Amino acid sequence: MQSDKLINVVTMSENQIPLLDCPVDYLVGDASGKLMNEYGRFPCKIMCGVYAFMVKGTARATIDITEHEFKENDILMLQPGSFLLIHEFSEDSLVYYILFSSKFIEKNTFSNRLSMIPRNVPQMIVHLTEQQAPVIRSLADLLFAASNCQPSMLTPAKMVPVFNLLNASYVEYATRHQTLPQQPQDRRSEILHEYNNLVMKHYSEWHHVSQYAAAMHLTLPHLCATIKAVSGRTAGDMITDAILTDAKAQLKITNLQVKEIALALGFENVAFFNRFFKAHTGLTPKEYRLK
Repeated sequence: MQSDKLINVVTMSENQIPLLDCPVDYLVGDASGKLMNEYGRFPCKIMCGVYAFMVKGTARATIDITEHEFKENDILMLQPGSFLLIHEFSEDSLVYYILFSSKFIEKNTFSNRLSMIPRNVPQMIVHLTEQQAPVIRSLADLLFAASNCQPSMLTPAKMVPVFNLLNASYVEYATRHQTLPQQPQDRRSEILHEYNNLVMKHYSEWHHVSQYAAAMHLTLPHLCATIKAVSGRTAGDMITDAILTDAKAQLKITNLQVKEIALALGFENVAFFNRFFKAHTGLTPKEYRLK
């Protein structure tokens, strides 16, 4: 299914796991590695809140512009507005998920009943201990059972404290394992973290590293050298990756014209966007959309 807006729901025909947004206020379930690999054909923009628990198996996926590896007993919170590209799930993988729709989050955040973890917190994987993992699995099993009752024992109102519990538990586990440090380990790490955040915020407006250097009050050579030393990637590549991820998602998921996508991503004309896209993918935007 294709739609004109990224916030619309795209689902697999054999399953109700949403590709972009949750079709109902919340959704609790599990998915095999085989099913999850079906989502690896192109990047997508996630508008719902996602909590995923790797029950078994391994996986690789890119979130925004950073690639991550997952293994058994890992948990991840994926925030609304994140880009997701699945590279591979092992055949024996099993993932438990709890999703909250963008409407559910917006409605309850507006009333101050929910509070999402700030987006400046890094997307991090938390590896649970052998004692912690069964607790999370038991919690998920309980939610599955309550959700599948007829009628369901869960309501949107009852899911508000569940949402808050998941957030609080995630921060507690992450902090305990020092994956969410209060302060960067050094100035170079701080620069990389700030640069990543700025790229994800401004990639559709700022296409040149010099614009980020100016915003960060750094010289261009210093910023480029720092990003390369800490991440192993160039600062320009990170901007390119963000633009391409968004472009690929829109080309596959929406019916927007190539010209409209180009303008939305900050290109003054479609010809330049076409050359940019083909230089980095080997395909024109139209060819990629039809692939």
